[in-house]
Amino acid sequence: MVYNLIAVQEAAGGGAGIMNLLMIVGLIVVFYFFMIRPQQKKQKEIKKFREGLNVGDRVITAGGIYGKIRNVKDTTIILEIADNVRITIDKGSVYPSASQAQEAVKQSENNPENK
Repeated sequence: MVYNLIAVQEAAGGGAGIMNLLMIVGLIVVFYFFMIRPQQKKQKEIKKFREGLNVGDRVITAGGIYGKIRNVKDTTIILEIADNVRITIDKGSVYPSASQAQEAVKQSENNPENK
């Protein structure tokens, strides 16, 4: 009789294992759509921006320095931060200025290819 009771409890516990597995899969899906996917999308936009840098563009460095691009090389940029004051920085530390970022967002919202 005791063995029958244990067998019934084990059978009931099997369904709970499946529910636990479904909950874990559900959490992974939620993390993907609310955290991972938007971050990947943002990284693609920044990469596209960095590939399209041109002389004369205004940018912000990761350190918060505002400037205008004077020369673009493979991995570096010469940035003018004041009259006749130029620094060489890595392309990976460049972000669009606030106004350019807003314009890019507006363009992507109006572009039907991005939807």
